[in-house]
Amino acid sequence: MNNPKPKVGVGVMVLKGDKLLLGLRSVDPAKADSELHGEGTWTMPGGKMEFGEEPHETAARELLEETGMRLRSCRLVSVSSEHNGDAHFVTLGFLCDGFEGEPKVMEPDEITEWKWFPLKELPRNLFVPSRSLLNNYFAKKVY
Repeated sequence: MNNPKPKVGVGVMVLKGDKLLLGLRSVDPAKADSELHGEGTWTMPGGKMEFGEEPHETAARELLEETGMRLRSCRLVSVSSEHNGDAHFVTLGFLCDGFEGEPKVMEPDEITEWKWFPLKELPRNLFVPSRSLLNNYFAKKVY
């Protein structure tokens, strides 16, 4: 890699009461489709920001593409930085408590199921950016 640069990702923390929406990433690295890896982990909806897109637009687009749900309201609650030998992402985490619809598996190769988890009973195998977003949220700090 010549002069690699960090990329920007967006994570969407969708809450319904005291339950958090998480999707199970494929165990196949090619299908899980992340430079940060995370095969077989639970993740929040999210993805890479596109050129010219505003962060809240990325959150709305990714939520719709991955779950079929429409974002009504969100706010920035987290900024994190994750990197490994392959990639470096700065992830903007949004809390979404205003949405329409119920989650559907829209990209079955990448996410095999969506499930609501009580905040006090989250799975241990969380995708690294999702874990960072949750840690910041619970610590009441953005970065």
